[in-house]
Amino acid sequence: MAILKILEFPDPRLRTHATPVAVVDDGLRVLIDDLFETMYAAPGIGLAATQVDVHKRLLVTDVSVDKDAPYVLINPEILEKDGVIVTDEGCLSVPGYYEEVERAEHIKVRFLDRDGAEIELETEGLLAVCIQHEIDHLNGRLFVDYLSEAKRLRIRKKLEKERRQAAVVA
Repeated sequence: MAILKILEFPDPRLRTHATPVAVVDDGLRVLIDDLFETMYAAPGIGLAATQVDVHKRLLVTDVSVDKDAPYVLINPEILEKDGVIVTDEGCLSVPGYYEEVERAEHIKVRFLDRDGAEIELETEGLLAVCIQHEIDHLNGRLFVDYLSEAKRLRIRKKLEKERRQAAVVA
């Protein structure tokens, strides 16, 4: 397993639309394991392949406190959604920033698991929010896109300044 480099906003590769996974094989399972290792090390509760510059429709998530409830969603598709929930969202690709985002409270999603079996899952709350957030990544969308242009620009400028300062120190 390996910890992969997470792309950070405003990297244009984060805007890439992921393509469907054609075959679930051992190579994909290695990527899945790497995504989990990267997500847990970050630490985070979700990670889309797009965030590590692999543009396949694949995401991993684990919203449990003990990190013992991992989900792998290959080619996820939201079938139903209802209700409204507003949560403070953060993102491994937008480190250190949290903003309120409105999403569906309940979702029904269809996907393939790590063995290629088709699954339908109905969920709510944090897991539903996380899955919607990660599916946005697969569609080239970030949580900052839900914010005002002024907030998005402020976050972008602060991140760019932090990167410049880190480069000087290194």
